[in-house]
Amino acid sequence: MTEVLVVGGGPAGMAAALAARRHRARVVLLEAGDDVGGQYWRHLPGGRADTSERLWHHGWDRFVAMRDELLRDEGCEVVTGAHVWSVDRRDGAPPLVHVFVGAPDGQGREPRTFDPAALVLATGAHERTLPFPGWDLPGVYTAGAAQALAKGERVAVGRRVLVAGAGPFLLPVVSSLLRIGVEVAGVVEAAGPAQLAGGWATRPWQLLAARRKAGELAGYVRQLAARRIPYRTGAAVVAAHGLDRVEAVTVARLTRDWTPIPGTGRRIEVDAVCVSHGFVPRTELATAAGCAVDEDGAVTVDERQRTSVPGVLTAGELTGIGGVDLALAEGEIAGTVAAGGVPAPGAVRDRAVFRNFAARLAAAHGIRPGWRAWVDDDTVVCRCEDVTVGALRQAAELTGSRGLRSLKLTTRAGLGLCQGRTCGRTVEEMLTGSNGPGLLDPGRTAHRPIAIPVRLGELAASTRTSNREDVP
Repeated sequence: MTEVLVVGGGPAGMAAALAARRHRARVVLLEAGDDVGGQYWRHLPGGRADTSERLWHHGWDRFVAMRDELLRDEGCEVVTGAHVWSVDRRDGAPPLVHVFVGAPDGQGREPRTFDPAALVLATGAHERTLPFPGWDLPGVYTAGAAQALAKGERVAVGRRVLVAGAGPFLLPVVSSLLRIGVEVAGVVEAAGPAQLAGGWATRPWQLLAARRKAGELAGYVRQLAARRIPYRTGAAVVAAHGLDRVEAVTVARLTRDWTPIPGTGRRIEVDAVCVSHGFVPRTELATAAGCAVDEDGAVTVDERQRTSVPGVLTAGELTGIGGVDLALAEGEIAGTVAAGGVPAPGAVRDRAVFRNFAARLAAAHGIRPGWRAWVDDDTVVCRCEDVTVGALRQAAELTGSRGLRSLKLTTRAGLGLCQGRTCGRTVEEMLTGSNGPGLLDPGRTAHRPIAIPVRLGELAASTRTSNREDVP
């Protein structure tokens, strides 16, 4: 049987593995966490299961059914705690995939290398947060981190919290915070009425095919109304204040391009703020494998989810940010094709519907360039290396360089522990704004030949090159 390797155990990866098994392929599913489900179906560990878990998730019963089917299937090996650290390109074939299995910060991890007939990458996305003065204070969280702590640990990031940024993801974050007793001071959406209408109100009849999303939205709106939580559009957190941690934030109104309007700042007392301005595809492995990406950093695929590399397919947020329904449809198509099958018409239809939804999402909530006006020269842009906006701009001006690599080496922006996952896209946009014609090599912050931190001792001890007996 064909061997299909799926990297990523979120909705897209689970759907791909199940589809490949339905077409009689032998499947290995690699998931870095302790359980499958990804960020969307993040939940308490099995030993601390909560009988109310279903209330925290949309589609929980579907997830449980998918997980049970994968775990019961002897033709599918689910490997949790599996951290892919590198891939080796090969001409005309999928790459070799190198993995360490075990706790991410532990010792004695088991090295494994896979030589698949087909590879499906479903590695998801990184959350993006635009910097602002004070965003490096304790008490400033990404919205995703706050939700992960709430859903996965039942831990609150604060007592009185403001949720801000852009996109519908802010609403489920509010819902999770409310469930653990947090007082939500408000929701601040950067997109203004005109931007929102441009994305959601144009040709509204096309949204009928995705009408189940309206039910989710209605539930969140009811929660806000019941708690009398204010929801502001066309505004943003432009500064956080405090000594040892956040004590207050300043929220200002924005113009259509997200430039703060002078004199509109309003101070709000909080002990935490959760900020998210969308997501960036997590493309380390895809770019290392040689897959082509578009100008937005998403992996380009054909109508069968195939990338530019033979035998490598992608699904989910890697191909563009579109939500769980698009991820499930793309995962089913990718898994089917990886196993040599023909995609089902229903999956193809769902993909078209939710790609349209994703395009509207980007139009309604996409980042506008005026945000650069709310940072000053003292604002830290790279928190790992403590690089300020001023240092970044000065290096670009003094050197006259348009090469991202040389500017990174000069300033160390993006060279810290996170390797640019948090600041990479922001660094690129700040430098593009400083250099007029733009960077010569945009997107290089996503190029990481070693995808995760690895000990030198682990590399020295890892001598295996394949998990297949017929490969020397």
